[in-house]
Amino acid sequence: MFVVFVILLHVSQHALAGVLEVNEGAESVLLPCEYSGITPEDDPQVLWSREGLSPKSVHLRREEEDDVKEQNQRYRGRTSMTPDALYTGEFSLTLREPRLSDSGNYTCSISDGVRERRVTGVQLKVKDDQVQVEAYEGAESVILPCKTAADLPVDTTVEWTLSEPDFKMVHLFSNTTRNQMKQDKVYRSRTEMNEDLLKTGDVSLTLKYPTVRDSGSYICTVYRGKDILRQKVAVKLVKETFPSWATALLVLLVLLLLFVFAGLLFNFRQYIQSVYQVEVDSGVESVLLPCKTTVHLSEKAKVEWKDGHNWKVHVYQNSSDRPEEQDLLHRNRTEMNLMKTRDLSLTLKHPTDGDTGFYTCTIHSEQGKILMEKHVKLHVKGQYSR
Repeated sequence: MFVVFVILLHVSQHALAGVLEVNEGAESVLLPCEYSGITPEDDPQVLWSREGLSPKSVHLRREEEDDVKEQNQRYRGRTSMTPDALYTGEFSLTLREPRLSDSGNYTCSISDGVRERRVTGVQLKVKDDQVQVEAYEGAESVILPCKTAADLPVDTTVEWTLSEPDFKMVHLFSNTTRNQMKQDKVYRSRTEMNEDLLKTGDVSLTLKYPTVRDSGSYICTVYRGKDILRQKVAVKLVKETFPSWATALLVLLVLLLLFVFAGLLFNFRQYIQSVYQVEVDSGVESVLLPCKTTVHLSEKAKVEWKDGHNWKVHVYQNSSDRPEEQDLLHRNRTEMNLMKTRDLSLTLKHPTDGDTGFYTCTIHSEQGKILMEKHVKLHVKGQYSR
């Protein structure tokens, strides 16, 4: 009877299940193993073992219960199989909270307690590259990255699922399955993948119009022949406290203010640079406040000299001085050169410290338009009263 069992097992056993990749921190990983042969009548057992491990037992399932007496301690409390595994032939093993140290070659075997035969083998790779994605609610789209080897087979299947907080089928790519039928309605018309994903191996998912409710843990599963790749992507959507249009407007306003400030600063520097600096000791007979122009002046043009208090220091118009418009403090103390020389400098007699300040020379056309302005800063040193 055992010989028949061995022969049938040899004929029905599967080849290597291939490579299974999963991220460390995933809730669990399923090591696939299916058996369609005859189950031993006496003491049937399913044994999961790992190459190079001592003791080698990862999980042992007997007909009525799990046997953990010889299980390796590192797997204690982390493995399980379906209770009716020996009746259904579903020998797949669930390994909870996979760790980097769980990476290795696993063997699924069936036994009658005396002899043991391998059904399939699985190479498990536990990775530590979980991806974190954060985006603002209201964005046009967000990309959930997932990549594998290029030039995938035509029969490759890619599943995007939401594992937390609730399980949902987000997107399914398969050349043999009607994808739309299995997709959760919440994601209808909101997901897409690259058209050339088989060629490039880029199986990233684009999720359109994301909202805060789309936050959660997504699983990208690639079925590539007998190899299985699983990539976990943690997505966090946050509400945008400041709308993007308002941010853009604020940036424009800041740029505008900087532009205006730069203009004012430039004009102020130009103004400072255009001010003549004149320094003289108190008690001198006179001081000259310079003002020259290249503008052609008519006889009716008007020249005004004013101080920092806007008092008229000197007025010249129609080829003559206008003392009646001059303030009393400066009367009989000022003289100007003739306008025909285009030298409009002002001579201020007997300057004192009270004359210290800014002076402005302004030329007006006969229509009252300002043709030119020049500024002079006078500093009279010493304490001398008028």
